[in-house]
Amino acid sequence: MGKEHWENIYATKGMQDVSWFQKVPTTSLELIKQFAKNKQDAILDIGGGDGFLVDNLLVLGYTDITVLDISENAIDRAKKRLGKLAEKVKWIVADITEFVPKQEYVIWHDRAVFHFLTHLDDKENYRKLVNTAVSGYFILATFSDQGPNKCSGLEICKYSELDLQAFFSDIFRMTSSFKYNHPTPFGTYQNFIFSVFNKMNE
Repeated sequence: MGKEHWENIYATKGMQDVSWFQKVPTTSLELIKQFAKNKQDAILDIGGGDGFLVDNLLVLGYTDITVLDISENAIDRAKKRLGKLAEKVKWIVADITEFVPKQEYVIWHDRAVFHFLTHLDDKENYRKLVNTAVSGYFILATFSDQGPNKCSGLEICKYSELDLQAFFSDIFRMTSSFKYNHPTPFGTYQNFIFSVFNKMNE
């Protein structure tokens, strides 16, 4: 995934200098609220960086939140922003391709990590991860087939609803999928596809 690349981005760019900045990530929050019925449900935010999803989840009263990011700089920035509230969150610095979960999660939320996995081996390892670590819902936001070809200087993979449905259908059932035009801080738009998958009983 390129740890050095992401450490450099978070060391040199301000919060609003990155395309994914959202003070209130409304779409992700609405989906999590819809499926995390219990405030004690374990929620994992993949690639959370120094984003504001965790702040909003704390305000809503969720008590079992884990944020994973490849960049220690990003997580340090989020901790500094949250102050004492950071102690209520589990923080993990890890490359998703090397992550070994120590618990199951009712909600696995990934806004824009999966599309950076361009090698089939990494994609399949990711699929195995969610298959074993998710007990409830897998919420995935990735660049749609109408999205950009690159992000943050890196190649990405774009997906249609059918692509995602086929890839994760061995254990997950897609319950909803929709496209979303994300407005960047630079006055441009990036087209995402948000998908929600439900773990099927084995």
